[in-house]
Amino acid sequence: MARMGESVGMRQTARLLASCGIALALSASGTGCSEPQVSMRKGAREYTDNDYPQVLERWTRTKSLVALSELDSLLTVTATFESWDFRWAYVVKYANDYRLTVEQRRTLLERTLQETQDSHRFYVALYGTKVRWADLTKPQTAWIVRLIDEGGNETAPTSIELVTRPGPLEIQYFPYSTVWRHVFRIKFPTTTPDGRPTIGSEARWFGLRFAGAEGNEELRWEIGEAAAAAKTAER
Repeated sequence: MARMGESVGMRQTARLLASCGIALALSASGTGCSEPQVSMRKGAREYTDNDYPQVLERWTRTKSLVALSELDSLLTVTATFESWDFRWAYVVKYANDYRLTVEQRRTLLERTLQETQDSHRFYVALYGTKVRWADLTKPQTAWIVRLIDEGGNETAPTSIELVTRPGPLEIQYFPYSTVWRHVFRIKFPTTTPDGRPTIGSEARWFGLRFAGAEGNEELRWEIGEAAAAAKTAER
């Protein structure tokens, strides 16, 4: 009975958030609000552990797929792209929190940055009105996820790992992780089988597309240096 009550409460909350989201979207369209641009450039960073919240916000996107007829949020997704830049800030915070030695921090940083060479990784938390259909690892899931970019590239994940019980690390480092959401770590290849990059070098944005019978939604990251290069070329 408690679970049924919680489900009803969650649905009512989702509807309220959906209606608020519509209002915010209309407001944003009039004020020119936009997500922060990101940089795919590699190289050293000079972050401190206090910079992590701002870096997390820069690399995180949230979208909701709303059924307007019912003001019901069919799918709400929050995702963080674990880029070179994000990983640097993450390691700095982790090393400070866990009091790692200089050598331990160096080893961890090298290992985590190396992972960006062969994979694009995302930390994803989502909520769907049909809970049993929101697990991306199940055959009966209502949604498929693809990595997309401006150039039309569309890439399937190489692995989707369900984080069954987010622990202190996930809750503290990704605060949008909650008991109401399914949490996943999703990995995509950096290149296609024929050697082309899955995020084009000249793409001005990349993103995640969630699609299914109930609709589709995209989370996008606009690449700052690509947009600047495009404007320069147009002149």
